[in-house]
Amino acid sequence: MMELNFNGTDICAINGTRSPAEAHYDIVVVGAGPSGIAAAIEAAESGASVLLVDENPVSGALMGNDVPLYFGGRMTAATQNSDRMLEAIFMSMPAIETAMDAGVEVLLGTTAWGVYRNGPGVASLPEQLVGLADGERSWMVSFGGIVLATGARDLAMAFPGWNQPGVMGAAALQMLLSRYDAFAGRRVLVLGSHDLALETALLAHERGIEIAALVEVRDAPQGSAELLARVEAAGIAIRCGQVITLARGGVDGVSGATLSGGEEVVCDTICVAIGLIPSIELVDAMHGARALSVTRGGYIPSSEPTVSAVGDCAGLADIGFDHIAYRMEWMRGLSAVSAPDTIICQCEEVTRADLIGVQPPNYLTRPPAMCARSLETLIADGPPHPDQVKRLTRAGMGVCQGRRCRDQVAMLLAIEADKPFGTIPLASHRAPVRPLPLKIIADWHETEAMTAAWDVWFGIPTQWVPVQDLGTVHEEEHRQMLYTGMYE
Repeated sequence: MMELNFNGTDICAINGTRSPAEAHYDIVVVGAGPSGIAAAIEAAESGASVLLVDENPVSGALMGNDVPLYFGGRMTAATQNSDRMLEAIFMSMPAIETAMDAGVEVLLGTTAWGVYRNGPGVASLPEQLVGLADGERSWMVSFGGIVLATGARDLAMAFPGWNQPGVMGAAALQMLLSRYDAFAGRRVLVLGSHDLALETALLAHERGIEIAALVEVRDAPQGSAELLARVEAAGIAIRCGQVITLARGGVDGVSGATLSGGEEVVCDTICVAIGLIPSIELVDAMHGARALSVTRGGYIPSSEPTVSAVGDCAGLADIGFDHIAYRMEWMRGLSAVSAPDTIICQCEEVTRADLIGVQPPNYLTRPPAMCARSLETLIADGPPHPDQVKRLTRAGMGVCQGRRCRDQVAMLLAIEADKPFGTIPLASHRAPVRPLPLKIIADWHETEAMTAAWDVWFGIPTQWVPVQDLGTVHEEEHRQMLYTGMYE
């Protein structure tokens, strides 16, 4: 017999127990880049109530965990000054003020960590909700439509010595230089020679940073003729047909690098500029968005509840060549010079040998049965799935939430299985899609309906016993009362 409240409904039911949203907006835009601001302004000018959220300025703690970009520990102490960082955002992004003048409500330094909509497995939400958090608290707002303009993140690739301060991504370097003016390096070695690498090298050069060289795995530079001409005019060398074989380190991290041609390069920063990955964590954590609309420009959602993606998170622009083949060529080149003990997942210290051997990290015990398994046993059942490998090895379970290893794990599995990269899925995302302290994400107001049955929320008999009675003589009393229907 279930316990009923005064309305005659089961107090263990989820319906009606959700915390209310703090506010409602016709449109919520996540990401204040050019595409997100354009979408927010268009929606506001159409008469919609619009909330624009952006996680910048990113806290120094998140940057230290390489979230949302691969900062590699090369930011200055200025990133710890929140007021200074906020001022830098407004100075480098004047379009934010334009959006505010158009009637858009803007929240900076605010993370969107999850989007929730009714669908398979979820039918109790009163409205569509997006979870937000800043440095102090977490809360929910409801929306009619949501526009994701979350941009792109860096593709990280492992090589000997990459797991130390000073190895970073191109998008992170560009942000530190152009948005925050907070880059701590002085001499940079850039991996790659396509437009991303060339643009990053030129930006750093213009800001007074010395470029040691660009390194290209292919036998010829891959970028556009116009950018290559500018790089040549700047006197920046490109080393073709080579990869990095070692990042040497010191007290402050990277101090130099060795190339496969034998050259020793002095540098304090190694910038991985091989490619970018659309930031689709929010969509993926929803298990695929229904009625998803995609565009590379601004977008005004329709009157129907929608999830829209704009800008780089909707897919990178056509870069004129097979970027998958290019990235796989880099992965094979770096794998050829990487020893078995090369770290793949920095957070969990999973090595290349651990990944291929499907072993947990060294801080966990490895009984004989576990030591006997390998990737071959998984491949025999079909293409290996990174989610399965993640559970067995913990690769991707760390605080960076797989941003440094998610894509390269799939690439390595494709190589080991001798399968095209597209046949290997990527590890899935789950909310929260940003690492949040428990004191922030748990600090929610609970309704009386939630409090009434918090310890038995799903009606499972073993959860019916209050915590204070577990392990006492009263535990069995509760069980008997449940089974005999004595609970009123």
